[in-house]
Amino acid sequence: MNEITMMMNADELILGALKEDISSEDVTTNAVMREYRKGAVELIAKQDGVLAGIEVFKRVFTLLDPSTEFEIDVKDGEEVFNGQRLGAVIGDIRVLLSGERTALNYLQRMSGIATYTHETAKLLEGSKIKLLDTRKTTPNMRIFEKYAVRAGGGSNHRYNLSDGILLKDNHIGAAGSVTDAVRMAKEYAPFVRKIEVEAENIDMVREAVEAGADIIMLDNMTHEEMKEAIAVIDGRAETECSGNVTKEKVAALVDLGVDYISSGALTHSAPILDLSLKNLRPID
Repeated sequence: MNEITMMMNADELILGALKEDISSEDVTTNAVMREYRKGAVELIAKQDGVLAGIEVFKRVFTLLDPSTEFEIDVKDGEEVFNGQRLGAVIGDIRVLLSGERTALNYLQRMSGIATYTHETAKLLEGSKIKLLDTRKTTPNMRIFEKYAVRAGGGSNHRYNLSDGILLKDNHIGAAGSVTDAVRMAKEYAPFVRKIEVEAENIDMVREAVEAGADIIMLDNMTHEEMKEAIAVIDGRAETECSGNVTKEKVAALVDLGVDYISSGALTHSAPILDLSLKNLRPID
């Protein structure tokens, strides 16, 4: 998920967020600012972290008024620090006031995910393991949250259900067995698609290997079970570790030597990064 792809699909979602916040009018702003006046407001970091979502932040204001201008001093993926001035937004004061919360909601949420991902990815430095996100995202926020994972140094797992084959426990239950699920997936899907199987025990791992799975996800296994599973796989499939993986648990998984570690916590448990728009002033 890169910035171009995100922004190509962003407008409808951002407009929905603006409509949620301004159902008919911004009555407070309209009460105190009844006509156009140009102004500027500063974007300030109130915590250390990694920035993500600056183009989304800007787009909120330009959807309200295309003439809004920006002086932004940082880029997505860069570290920011408590008290740092990150830039300014310049334009119609009514737009600055009405767009403030929606713009900050996006930027704080995305920067929080980038920060948490960055901290988690640092624990994997020096290994070949790739850190992945999951589909455990906020409804209507996936495109922004998965972009933020990449900005923080992580990688994206499949974007949605159309993007890849992942045979989980209920798919296997519906098919009848791991073997049948993999066979049916190979029959249905284009040959260029990799087939991943979620395995919860060693017997499922053995069956997935014999069925020809391309990736085997070791789901909610103990450390010793995962070691045994990797020995059973013996390089015949790529390996992914998953299941309640948080930042605090990642370092203990490095010695396994899996290809991927997927963590829903990157998107569902990252706290926001505290950012603020302050010091609004008229420009004569």
